[in-house]
Amino acid sequence: MTAVPHAASGPDLTVRAAVPGDLEAIVALHGRARASYYRGRLPDALLDDPAEQARWREAWATAVERPDGTVLCAERSGTTVGVASFRSEEGARPDAVVLHQLHVDPAHWRSGVGTALHDACVTAWRTAGHATARLQVYWHNRRARDFYARHGWLPDDTRRPAPDATHLGLLLTLAPGAR
Repeated sequence: MTAVPHAASGPDLTVRAAVPGDLEAIVALHGRARASYYRGRLPDALLDDPAEQARWREAWATAVERPDGTVLCAERSGTTVGVASFRSEEGARPDAVVLHQLHVDPAHWRSGVGTALHDACVTAWRTAGHATARLQVYWHNRRARDFYARHGWLPDDTRRPAPDATHLGLLLTLAPGAR
């Protein structure tokens, strides 16, 4: 995917495929985003734990390198301000895709970054022939839940809640008649 300006968010915002050189910026952004919605709900020691941060760094490195997945970066004036990661759903129909991560740097909330990333994901999914997209959103992250609702995601009644009921499954229909 080449860098594509997102007209609704201004000419200085582009979305492009991530490369290994983006890893440190992605990891730092992910940490800031997670802290914004988990702080106060998870112990600070867990959020600030170097082992946890190393685990997330490894997960992002794997995601960027996966041949069967995609990581997108949103950049504003050359700075990474958002990231999304998706891939086909393992063990599911080949026309289903899972959005694993979509994070916007809290300093750039409500500036169109999330919408630009979401639009780029939907375009990629439709181009690849996916009929449905799924995700899990942290139940207490009202901001994210509202964002996904505005973009057409609905509760996924085919998925049971997580055993600890911390996440909500959502579904986006990309093709008519898909479910």
